[in-house]
Amino acid sequence: MENPIVIGIDAGGTMTDTILVDRHGHFKIGKAATTPKDEAEGFVASSLDAAEAWGISLESLFSGVDVVLYSGTGMLNTLLSRTGRRLGLITTKGMEDMILMGRGLQAWADYSYADRLHAVTHHHPDPLVPRRRTHGVTERIDHFGDVVLPLYDADVVKAARALIKDKVDAICIMTIFSHVNPVHEKRIAEICREEVAKAGAEITVYTSHEVRPVIREQSRLNSVLIEAYATSRGRKQLRGIEDASKKYGFKYGVQTLLSFGGLTSINHPRLHETMISGPIGGILGAAYIGKLIGNDSLICSDMGGTSFDMGVISRGQTRIENEPLMDRFKLNVPTLHLDTIGAGAGMILKVDPLTRKISLGPESAGSDPGPICFDRGGTEPTIADCDAILGRLNPDYFLGGKVKLQVEKARAAFKEKCADPLGVGVEEAAEGMIEMLEADANNALRRVISGQGIHPSEFTLLSYGGSGPLHLAGCSKGIGFKDIITFQFAAGFSAFGCTTADYMRRHSVSTQIDISARATEDRLVAAGSQITKVWNDLERAAVDEMLADGHAREKIKTVPFFMARYTGQLEDVEVIAPLPAVNSADDMRAVLAQFEEVYAKANHRVSKYGEAGFSLMELGVIATADKIKPTLIRRPLGTANPASAHKGTREAYIGGRWHKTNLYEMDLLEPGHEVTGPAIIEHPATTLVVHPNDRVFIDEWTLLHYIHA
Repeated sequence: MENPIVIGIDAGGTMTDTILVDRHGHFKIGKAATTPKDEAEGFVASSLDAAEAWGISLESLFSGVDVVLYSGTGMLNTLLSRTGRRLGLITTKGMEDMILMGRGLQAWADYSYADRLHAVTHHHPDPLVPRRRTHGVTERIDHFGDVVLPLYDADVVKAARALIKDKVDAICIMTIFSHVNPVHEKRIAEICREEVAKAGAEITVYTSHEVRPVIREQSRLNSVLIEAYATSRGRKQLRGIEDASKKYGFKYGVQTLLSFGGLTSINHPRLHETMISGPIGGILGAAYIGKLIGNDSLICSDMGGTSFDMGVISRGQTRIENEPLMDRFKLNVPTLHLDTIGAGAGMILKVDPLTRKISLGPESAGSDPGPICFDRGGTEPTIADCDAILGRLNPDYFLGGKVKLQVEKARAAFKEKCADPLGVGVEEAAEGMIEMLEADANNALRRVISGQGIHPSEFTLLSYGGSGPLHLAGCSKGIGFKDIITFQFAAGFSAFGCTTADYMRRHSVSTQIDISARATEDRLVAAGSQITKVWNDLERAAVDEMLADGHAREKIKTVPFFMARYTGQLEDVEVIAPLPAVNSADDMRAVLAQFEEVYAKANHRVSKYGEAGFSLMELGVIATADKIKPTLIRRPLGTANPASAHKGTREAYIGGRWHKTNLYEMDLLEPGHEVTGPAIIEHPATTLVVHPNDRVFIDEWTLLHYIHA
């Protein structure tokens, strides 16, 4: 085999997965425990595991690759654990309490139904800036962008000096309507930088119009605060990754994944756009697989140690969420839409000895100390311990044998803490716990599908993540999918998805362009020229950033898009523009017709409401540059008998009793092979459990199709 050209890394809450890809699409997967204190350690350990699988040294690996992609959750964890920087805020006078007030929607976000009913349990998210480090300055710009009150420089000087004295790490600036006219924000930043220089302090200055010039002040404020609060530690971690790569001979800069599905340099000026990069890779990988199998309606399900993430591609449309919630903050960051529940193999199990009530999670054992069977100091039973107790995990082959599972230790603790309080046998209790987890995931999938207005029989379920195949049978049972697919590289599928992405920049700005259903030719032309001017400005900005990252101009492609709604509605739909510029009334009609077509796909044909007129709420440009991608190899179907992959039998408890279960090596399964349950298909990084009478068929792309009896 040739040497790899791409390294893709996905650092999850429990494990860090690495995928190596050569130019013909061959790949190998490496896995190691995530190391939150210094992510570079887990990155090197995982890369070493993958390099050993390929049969080359770390030096040969890094000196030969063109691209290193790193996606993880480090910045999100900084926000969740409230360990970010010390911030100060300068805003329009009268808006100083904006952070404390928040938005009703985010104040109740992530609360259970019971907690929403009983407001006594409620509290707002802890503010990232306390009120005493928030300073108001006299200035006002109206929603047309006109200056109503000039900026009082003396107020800014006073505020800046107070924040410098307060020893802040960063000053954030957010004034009202700065997304329409940023003149005051620019001047405030200028004065702050002068004062910081005079004081000889090291303080970074952030402005909201540079971070995200989009309507809705609260989300824009959250975006600039989180950029300032969480990304500096994230940058430090990413630089550590880059330094580790260069130490082993990597010649270029490390890339990371944007939340809307493209690659960017780790020096990206708006790094908060990469905060939830890990699960996004899975959706990109799913879109890639969808093209191979010829289905554009896909449900992506990613189960790891901590969470169960679900994404939907519905008739070719991937939903972009413009204001996602992140740790109970609403942000102006376009993000591929994901639904997440706490359900993974690391979920801690508890039984109340008095009521016998069972609770799954929400805590996860993570990688340190991990489940009891890992023997790293974990004392609380988890779902992974149940899988080990029931013989579904191979104690001698976890991570290819690098971790020897202590099944008896897990069994003794599970018996004492779960089975005995319930008054049932160990196996019965363990399988019951697994069934509860799978029922939660199954219900979550049904809920996600019911919101699409499309029958489940149109969807293909793609299951991945280290624990995805292990619990696939129960998660997918009875829903009626068209097809259910998992992968030999399921554990590294999100990392694989990252390698299918192109380099990307996305620039957008809020607008308010209303066009009535009976607009005149002149009005259509005027709206078109307004739109074209904004697109041209945004294209220049996006291309300049790509050039600064070292991409050649001829390799950069740009596509304009817009966010629109029928006038009076509350939600926008994102539409890729059918034309690069709008130069006539007919061009404008084509743009509106494109919106109606996308709207009908997302909602339904009968939901069109053109009589209300159209409102274009945001204009944007996506700039991309190609990179080398993996290609899956298509091979002819052979014999159905999987004897060449058979590696013995093991007792496993499935469906209420012990079975003599056939074992297969996942990497040795060939196109055409068929495996009938009860069976367990093993890979160093994941395990696929095939229930009695269910079947698994290997297709010409070596994808594994799960067929329920």
